[in-house]
Amino acid sequence: MVEDEDGDDGADGLFEYLPHRGPVPAIVAHPAAPQKIYSCSYEGEICLMDLEKESFNMIQLCDYPVYSLCQAPDSPSCLYFGDGNGELKLLDERMGKVSSTWDSHDNTINSIDFHPEKRHMLATSSTDRTARIWDLRRLKRKKEESLKVLKHNRSVQSAYFSPSGSMLATTRAIWGWNDTDLFIGNMRRAIDIISVGGDDSSLSASNSASLESEHMTAIPCRFSAHPYKVGHLACASSVVEHLNAVRETLGSWEPVFTARVFSSSYPYIVSCQFLMQILSS
Repeated sequence: MVEDEDGDDGADGLFEYLPHRGPVPAIVAHPAAPQKIYSCSYEGEICLMDLEKESFNMIQLCDYPVYSLCQAPDSPSCLYFGDGNGELKLLDERMGKVSSTWDSHDNTINSIDFHPEKRHMLATSSTDRTARIWDLRRLKRKKEESLKVLKHNRSVQSAYFSPSGSMLATTRAIWGWNDTDLFIGNMRRAIDIISVGGDDSSLSASNSASLESEHMTAIPCRFSAHPYKVGHLACASSVVEHLNAVRETLGSWEPVFTARVFSSSYPYIVSCQFLMQILSS
C-alpha cells in the first residue's frame, strides 16, 4: 500500500508505504543497487521493495522479531540481520535462505554496520549493554569471540563507524558526511547536531545546532544519511508502524542554535578512543 500526501506525482512530497504488520526498526539500500530497498519488522518480516515498480515482496519470515539490517559492501545479495535473541544471521537472497548464524550477543541486536575501508570489520550494538567489533574472516563457528567489547551502563541502541572509519559512535546517533558531525534525536521531537573534535589523545563534543520539521510528530530514533546527496537526511520515529520515505534537505530546516555542551564522558566519545587503539594495533 502506498499513499501520497500531496495527491499528485509526489516528486517533492511525502510517500508512505505499509508493507509490514508491525513497527519497522530498520531500512537499508545498497549503493550498488539503489533501486532495491530492504525493510524488516517486529513481526519477523523481511521485505524487498522494487522502487521502479513500487512493490514489496516478503523474502524472509521469521518466528521472532527482526531488529536490524545491513548489507555486505561487496555483495548486494547478502543481507545481515539481528534478532531479539542476540543472533547475527546472514541471508543469501540468491539461495533464498539463511546461510549462517552466529551467537553474537546476549540480547537484542539493535544495529549492524560495516567499516568503510576494512570490509571484513563489522560493528554491532545490543540491549545487553555492549557494542562489539567483529572480524568476518574469523566468523566460522556458531560462537566466536569479537575483536573488542565496548561495555556501557545502559542498552546500546546503535554503533556506527565514522566516514573515515577512525571512530565509532555508540549512542542513538548516525554520522553525517564527515568525521565531525553526528545526528541524534532529542525529546523535543527534533534532531541535534553534535560536533566532534579533537585528536587521538583528547576528544570533545558539543551540541552546535538542532533541526526541526513539521513531519516529525514523535521522537526521531533512526537515521540515514544519503550516500550521494550531501545534506539529505532521512529519519523515522519510534511510534511509526510503516515505512516513511521523506525527501528533505538540511537547507530547508530551520536551525535552532543552543549553548549546551556535551561532556567527553558520553558513551560515543569513550568508544571513539577504543576504536583508535584497535585500528592502530
